[in-house]
Amino acid sequence: MKRIRWEVRCLSPLPVFRYCKKCGEKTEYVCSGRFRINAQRKSLDIWLIYKCRRCEATWNAAVYSRISPQSLDTELLDRFSANDSALAQQYAMDSRFLHQNGAKTKEPSYEIIGEDLSSGAAAEVKIWSRYPLPLRVSAIVRGKLGISREEYDRRVSEGRISGAAGEDLQKCRLGQKITLIFS
Repeated sequence: MKRIRWEVRCLSPLPVFRYCKKCGEKTEYVCSGRFRINAQRKSLDIWLIYKCRRCEATWNAAVYSRISPQSLDTELLDRFSANDSALAQQYAMDSRFLHQNGAKTKEPSYEIIGEDLSSGAAAEVKIWSRYPLPLRVSAIVRGKLGISREEYDRRVSEGRISGAAGEDLQKCRLGQKITLIFS
């Protein structure tokens, strides 16, 4: 059985939507790539700062709230203080983190990098992403293979596409990785 690897590479950050008090409606917020750290006595609050795309009003997404500075790794605290862009990107691409902060996200634009699957060939395909993404596995596979939803559903029901761990391929989302069996 051939082993193939597909990488889901994001072309944009997760679109974040929240109610903007200045605009008076839900608008898209854009990650500034900067953190705000506030010291209150013996604890810290750390936020990732977002700005409204229309009016530039800010929204702070809580990373840590009332945490002791000693409980954080020194290197991590330095990265927050230095506004490390990779760290900001990591949080900005984490849909669970954003949902915990009351934001709604939509699918980012993405591309699938990897070897094409030969028609009818048996293969184990590992799909992975650097960030946990809320993308439906069905959309990724259909996009890569260029097939319709109906064709995808037929292949899944016939057992020609299955999850290595028994996932429900009609409903499951990528997260960071999944392994599929094509037969």
